Amino acid sequence: MSKVAERLAALGITLPQPIAPIANYVPFVRAGNLVHISGQVSIDPGGGVRGVVGVDVDEETARRAARMCGVNLLTQMSAACDGDLDRVRRVVKLGGFVQAGPEFFAIPGVVNGCSDLMVEVFGDIGRHARSAVGVYRLPMNFAVEVDAVVEIA
Repeated sequence: MSKVAERLAALGITLPQPIAPIANYVPFVRAGNLVHISGQVSIDPGGGVRGVVGVDVDEETARRAARMCGVNLLTQMSAACDGDLDRVRRVVKLGGFVQAGPEFFAIPGVVNGCSDLMVEVFGDIGRHARSAVGVYRLPMNFAVEVDAVVEIA
């Protein structure tokens, strides 16, 4: 079993099937050693987390939603690496988007749900540059969306 697969198992994470795009784009594009992964929303087998953070969704639930996005990013990374996440050399950057209500400002803390997962799974190579932005709306009313740039071997 690979090193990353062992970490995922220890964390109790089973990667889902990759989510198919809902519009005219591809899940990821490889350019040299960089993989640009399209935004992954806060969906899981139970339907995920939808709604406006600070209105319909509390901060802790939103942080878990960001972690869901991270699991979906890992799934796309795995697809880009032909199933071998040990090929990931660096999580370069995450872009986090939170469907935030008018009085909700803890956006960086929400996106930490995804950032923390990357460090738990990859250790120091999971530390990354990041954007965390509050937005008016996200596709299909999902609470959180995160995209990524990853270096692979």
